[in-house]
Amino acid sequence: MRHEIPGVLYRIAPISPPIPLVLDSPHSGTHYPADFRHAAPLALVRRAEDSHIDDIFGAAPELGATLIAAHFPRAYLDPNRALSDIDPSLLDEPWPEPLAPGEKTKSGIGLIWRVAAPGVPMYDRKLSIAETRSRIDRYWRPYHAEIEAAIERAYGAHGAVWHINCHSMKSVGDGRGKEKGRRRADFVLGDRDGTTCDRGFTDFVAERLRAKGYGVAVNDPYKGVELVRLHGRPNERRHSLQIEINRGLYMDEDTAERSANYGRLRFDVSELLREVAEWVRGQV
Repeated sequence: MRHEIPGVLYRIAPISPPIPLVLDSPHSGTHYPADFRHAAPLALVRRAEDSHIDDIFGAAPELGATLIAAHFPRAYLDPNRALSDIDPSLLDEPWPEPLAPGEKTKSGIGLIWRVAAPGVPMYDRKLSIAETRSRIDRYWRPYHAEIEAAIERAYGAHGAVWHINCHSMKSVGDGRGKEKGRRRADFVLGDRDGTTCDRGFTDFVAERLRAKGYGVAVNDPYKGVELVRLHGRPNERRHSLQIEINRGLYMDEDTAERSANYGRLRFDVSELLREVAEWVRGQV
């Protein structure tokens, strides 16, 4: 059964007998709110999208898992950032609560993006406190509430839960230091250095992907951010793993059009989910 919060998110409940597996795609949204009013070109803004990721992981409900995906774009508001991760230079007056901008925020891509790309401002204006709070209340809070509810339902029924946070990444690093110009692995798994899920689960996912012929890196360059941090407590049998897929495997990175390899990649991810579902059943 599909549940919708129009413009915000959708949730697809398990179609087969439920297992304690929850997937979310926070950055695949393509519904651009009318009050976004970005000054940067739309084609550039859209490069922030994790295009097609919710579809690539779309087999999850058939296997007993819950799938949640955002409709809104990450450049408008990023649900994978903490509420204190706001860039004060984006606002027209001081934020009334303490802020803790991270490194990504200082680069302009925090809770609300200040830039569409390096050197390209997202806005030709400052955002008001009321506007910023409105985005948080209408989008960030419902998205987080939906994930928390799904995880708690699964945990309550089984005494354990596995959460997979689904993303895509550029094929070549465009940051600074060793990342700049570096070809990335096919898949990057992030468990915040073993703190958000049992390393056995990370190793299992990595092994199954390598068996399918993919190159896999762990916690390099992505360790996982807010969503896995919030929900990963392996000592309580709450496991949260971030998966990043190299966009070059399945799409044209300039146009976001699906490539000829899209079907194979989706099939392989569906097979991975089937193997993960079997693994989860074995754990509970």
